[in-house]
Amino acid sequence: MDDVQLSAAPHPLAKPGYGKIAAPEQAPRTARDFAHLPAREAAVAGYLDRLPDGADISVKTLAAVLPLWGQCALRTALNRLATAGHLHRVRQRLPGESTRWVTRTFFSRTPRDGAWWARFTQRDSPAPTAPPPPPQVPPAPADADAHPDAYALLASLGRAAPALALSKADCTALAPLLVPWLARGIAPDRIRLALTAGLPPVVHHPAALLRKRLESKLPAAPPDPAPAAPPPPRAECTECRAPGPPAAFTEGRCRACRPEAPRPPVFTPPLTPAEVRAHAARIREGTRR
Repeated sequence: MDDVQLSAAPHPLAKPGYGKIAAPEQAPRTARDFAHLPAREAAVAGYLDRLPDGADISVKTLAAVLPLWGQCALRTALNRLATAGHLHRVRQRLPGESTRWVTRTFFSRTPRDGAWWARFTQRDSPAPTAPPPPPQVPPAPADADAHPDAYALLASLGRAAPALALSKADCTALAPLLVPWLARGIAPDRIRLALTAGLPPVVHHPAALLRKRLESKLPAAPPDPAPAAPPPPRAECTECRAPGPPAAFTEGRCRACRPEAPRPPVFTPPLTPAEVRAHAARIREGTRR
């Protein structure tokens, strides 16, 4: 870093939540941390290593504070740092947003391979937020007009089962117990069947019997839907900026940008002496013709 020309102003910070993010589990800082890199990349990496979290490390900002290199040279240096495992860019969806994506930039003094970055990215993903608790229904007043639907259903039980004929006071007192049934979407016919089926031969206290059944036979509330899992994080190719899952990149590059391995030459078995003589004879015959 002795030959790096710095601007006099302090390094600017990015917006909260953006900028440089230091990766965890790094080895202690030494003078040989970036000795395996070329001179320009080592100088840029040493400068990034000393910046605090949240520092703006975009190409435009680095070109302003490191006037020794231009934006194209710094962009190439950052891509090479990503290939070497010191820099990792991940595209993540903003919490609570369905269309907005941001790019998080992680820096590690210790070089990491693609498998480590993939595990770290999965571990760093935001956990799904739990759904808000259902609103509490305040207790309703116990007058006769507070729950007209529940009151009418209770009053109609005497026509389906004469033994369960209720007075006005009984319907008013039992109506709050029937409200949870209706709130859970249970059809009135099913409620009427649950309250009138299997009656004893003689019903001495219809209101007490219905109270017991309304409290003990209340169906369980449906479970709350599980929160949707957040979308998996996506990485970016250091060459073409194409997004994709972290496992699809090798040394920060996608399959289209990685150099193909040279194909082995096609082996052709040699001709036998008889085949050579026959081939030469065909050539001589063609020449004479």
